[in-house]
Amino acid sequence: MEQTFVLLKPDAVQRGLLGKIMTRLEDKGLQLVGMKMILLDDALLDEHYAHLKDKPFFGGIQTFMKSAPCVACVWQGKEAVDVVRALCGVTNSRKALPGTIRGDWGISMQANLIHASDSLETAKAEVKRFFKKEELFHYHKSLDPFLYSKDEKS
Repeated sequence: MEQTFVLLKPDAVQRGLLGKIMTRLEDKGLQLVGMKMILLDDALLDEHYAHLKDKPFFGGIQTFMKSAPCVACVWQGKEAVDVVRALCGVTNSRKALPGTIRGDWGISMQANLIHASDSLETAKAEVKRFFKKEELFHYHKSLDPFLYSKDEKS
């Protein structure tokens, strides 16, 4: 099964939306295999947002992402990266479709509640960045026979 990284941002924590967001992922059939609450620091933000570091708005991202704790998660399932991205909706919450996490609860471009890996390669790097191997759990989910057919399991 594929793993993907999800970061529930400070606005999700402050607004009390953690449970609702995680329920949306669980309801889809994804399996939570790692989770922790963390305060992000400049070094981790510089690494995580390296692709944005030279942008004029990077300072605002840093300030926002350090304004409250975040919840880092690893979710697992068939095509987990694409499934989670679809559940999130587009980055600009004002343009996100109803029924998505951002479409239902977001209104901002920056304070958009959730970060999700955009590819399997990115997911692997982000999981490694935020989690030690021993912080990830592998366990049998008793609902698997009701989520996937035998030929979909890998």
